[in-house]
Amino acid sequence: MGSFAGSTAIVGVGTVGFGRYSDTSAATLANTALERALDDAGLMRSDVDGLLSQIGSPRGLDYDTAARLLAIDARFTSQTWSHGRYAATLLQHAAMALTAGLADVVVCLAVFRNSAFPKIGTAGFPSFSEGLREGGGPHAETHWAGLAAPMGGAGLSLQRYLHRYGVDREKLGRVAIRQRTSAADNPLAVLTKPVDADQYASSPYVVEPLRVLDCSVMVDTAVAVILTRNDRAADLQRRPVRLLSFQGVRGGPNEFVFGQPGLGIHQADIFDFTHEAEVLAVFGRAGLAPADVDAFYCYDGFSPQVLWTLERFGFCGPGEAADFLGEPDGASNGGLPVNTNGGHLSEGHSNGWGHTLEIVAQLRGQAGPRQIPGCETALWATTWGDAILYGN
Repeated sequence: MGSFAGSTAIVGVGTVGFGRYSDTSAATLANTALERALDDAGLMRSDVDGLLSQIGSPRGLDYDTAARLLAIDARFTSQTWSHGRYAATLLQHAAMALTAGLADVVVCLAVFRNSAFPKIGTAGFPSFSEGLREGGGPHAETHWAGLAAPMGGAGLSLQRYLHRYGVDREKLGRVAIRQRTSAADNPLAVLTKPVDADQYASSPYVVEPLRVLDCSVMVDTAVAVILTRNDRAADLQRRPVRLLSFQGVRGGPNEFVFGQPGLGIHQADIFDFTHEAEVLAVFGRAGLAPADVDAFYCYDGFSPQVLWTLERFGFCGPGEAADFLGEPDGASNGGLPVNTNGGHLSEGHSNGWGHTLEIVAQLRGQAGPRQIPGCETALWATTWGDAILYGN
């Protein structure tokens, strides 16, 4: 990692919020988020010379259109595949560009409108054709077998996980119940009404063993995150949130976007998963350990992803995460706060950008009633292995 570790920071964030914006253009949403991020950072639009876009047209905004309509004169641009797994990748690319001198101030832009289109998994959704690829869809959709949406593979993975590790299926409800409780204090969250164990147990199955309350709530949003190098960040108006360490999205025959490695769902082998490699990578580079993390945030398109990500990054062993979380109304997990914004399950499915906003708020001490006392480090991570370790 060398000087790359900890050399860049987030200095501004802005969003339109989470909800339904199908009648508002993607460019208008992006402009609002950008204006708020610039105001947060104390920067001008003319300061920005790097632009990275996550979701392109028609759901979002392609980088070239964004640069033109938002009046950004960018000398470094990039755009990722239109899937939620690339939030951290975009931030990592921004950090690399800054460290390499390719830009001085980079804005990462995530804009998408889901409500303007039919449901994911149906023929009218913009990326439906990707599910017809020769090797299967981006979430292991296999239309020839009847699995046309992401929750098909997630349901199979959960079924295998519960059986392999002997986990009580109803303990999964701890994830949804806890995150809904956290969302009650989050003004950005779309679902804030508390749920209890009985309500969770009566929630209907969508793809067994996944219930409705195990699935994220789809929203429209626009989020802008501004990064620069530490030397410049120190002179701006907000406390910088440093990116201490990284690792990227994993790929290979034993990786599946919605399952724990080793479960054999859309994977070559079944094996006993261990977390040592991940801990050595993201924590080892920063000279820290899981026990040093003050707050944990992870991609939670489905509630079991919280369990799998906790296990993948060494907070507990395989099959232990549900007990690690503990009962929703009691002491839990050694005091480790998890998805304090409510996550995708309650705040809204923002591809991880809502988690990023929450991490910045927590490390700045601006999270209001959700504020974690003494929060100095936070980990963002996913089931499929990418991560960013943040610190003050």
